Amino acid sequence: MPVLYWLQERLPDQGMSMAFRANDLWEGRWTGLLTSMLLHGGWAHVIMNAVGALAFGTPVARLLSRGMGPLAFIALYIVSGVVAAFGYGLCHPGSTSNLVGASGAVFGLIGAATRLMWGHGRVLPLFHPAVLKQAAVWMLVNLAVGLIGLAPGGGGASIAWEAHAFGFLVGMLAVGPLGRWFGPRADLRHGGV
Repeated sequence: MPVLYWLQERLPDQGMSMAFRANDLWEGRWTGLLTSMLLHGGWAHVIMNAVGALAFGTPVARLLSRGMGPLAFIALYIVSGVVAAFGYGLCHPGSTSNLVGASGAVFGLIGAATRLMWGHGRVLPLFHPAVLKQAAVWMLVNLAVGLIGLAPGGGGASIAWEAHAFGFLVGMLAVGPLGRWFGPRADLRHGGV
């Protein structure tokens, strides 16, 4: 992410032509769903997303270690980010505001990691009390930060809390099947997915 942002700063338009705008959905321009994840609004934004990806991506990467698991990890990240932008677009039809950042993808990793916490290396059931409590806390914090706008390094930019929620949901739902298909075989014997 830092290397991509360093390159972004050198683009003539700071990369904003690759940002996602909700009205793009209705006008048939879909590339921003993917390219917006490669852009950020400043160094603080980049650092927050990079730290989040490292912290929450680590347990997910450990789980998805078998066979094509590393590719499944990348797919989870990308799909979370694309669905996050798409969901944001559905919530704000016609908006021409730029949406940039990998936060939706990072929240996908957070959602996946939420089902791994307290699971001792296996995926907890979606409706496990610990998963539900932690998911509620994440979404309350996400909503508060999004509505109040207290994110460090936000620089007055709106926070796309809706995109975070969509990404989180993708991660929460996808980690079960992905863990079953690409996780350590011990997960399969314990039936934790």
